[in-house]
Amino acid sequence: MEAQKQEYHPEPFSTGYFADIWNTAKSLFYGMSNTMSHLFRAPSTVQYPEVDVKATLPDRYRGFLTVDMDVCISCRNCEKACPIDCIWIEDVKLDRVDIIGNNGKPSKKMLYPVVFNIDLGKCMYCGLCTEPCPTDAIHFTKEFERATTDFHNLYFEFVSPEERKEVLAKREKFEAKEAEAKAKKAAAAAAAAAAKPAETATPATPPTEPPKS
Repeated sequence: MEAQKQEYHPEPFSTGYFADIWNTAKSLFYGMSNTMSHLFRAPSTVQYPEVDVKATLPDRYRGFLTVDMDVCISCRNCEKACPIDCIWIEDVKLDRVDIIGNNGKPSKKMLYPVVFNIDLGKCMYCGLCTEPCPTDAIHFTKEFERATTDFHNLYFEFVSPEERKEVLAKREKFEAKEAEAKAKKAAAAAAAAAAKPAETATPATPPTEPPKS
């Protein structure tokens, strides 16, 4: 087999001080020419945030939690399931209505949250709060962008002050209606109790005649 003949390019400087300068300049030229060539090429990789990362996330990705308050029935199953108590709920009782949950199942709603807070700074994204929810009101999103230097920015309130004020106003009307119905029921019971002795009164015993002598 015939050996391949290699072309010989004589170096202007083989050894010594000027050889080091020559080799350094040559290496610098090769490196810069390779770098400059990438300025005119299409990028093969795109770094965050120029790429839509959310579109590439899987369906079961666990980002920030969110709560659909329209279908939340305030059963508090999520609050009880949370192992680190990062969910806080307060509610009031109103008229019962029928709703359809996000899972398509019908449910009754008679408790309305006036406070529904989640401390996502403590949340460990275990998902235990989402499993017992009967209406799929609480669920994970693909949202993950919340870089902050203030830890309180990770404290999410899902009931706004305006919504809380509206619910509390409804509660006042509900309690007034309940009190009125209770008063009517008590009055009816009292009237029935007052009429009962008259209806069940035993007839008076006629006087007995004295014995004839």
